[in-house]
Amino acid sequence: MAEYRDSVEIAAPPETVFDYLVTEAGMTAWMGQHATLDPRAGGLFAVDVAGHPIRGRYVHVERPVRVVVSWGIAGSEELPPGTSTVEFRLVPTGAGTRVDLTHSGLPQAAVAGHADGWTHFLARIAVAAAGGDPGADRWRPLGEEP
Repeated sequence: MAEYRDSVEIAAPPETVFDYLVTEAGMTAWMGQHATLDPRAGGLFAVDVAGHPIRGRYVHVERPVRVVVSWGIAGSEELPPGTSTVEFRLVPTGAGTRVDLTHSGLPQAAVAGHADGWTHFLARIAVAAAGGDPGADRWRPLGEEP
């Protein structure tokens, strides 16, 4: 299994950024068209992203410094729900927050597609959490037509 890491600087305090990881309105402001979230250990994490049902559970929720969720795609044989893990670490900086993302447990063949998605979505959370409007999300997984 493989791992993908990235980070983004956000001009907002960790408490604000945290809400974009644990509330339905916050999550869909930057990623997904629909979300059902129960942000407590064992609680449901369900986000529909570009027509793909991402499903998992919250593994760890520590306000305002860390969120860990299990991650997979309902109906997928390659990456079924709960197969991989996404960790968001929120680190205070002088200008706001650095979000360090680690997506582990990915099949090697899925790394490029997830890297493309995370690059896109981290840029969107940086805008949304800082109070901006990231605009309509037209992202599609690599190889899919819009």
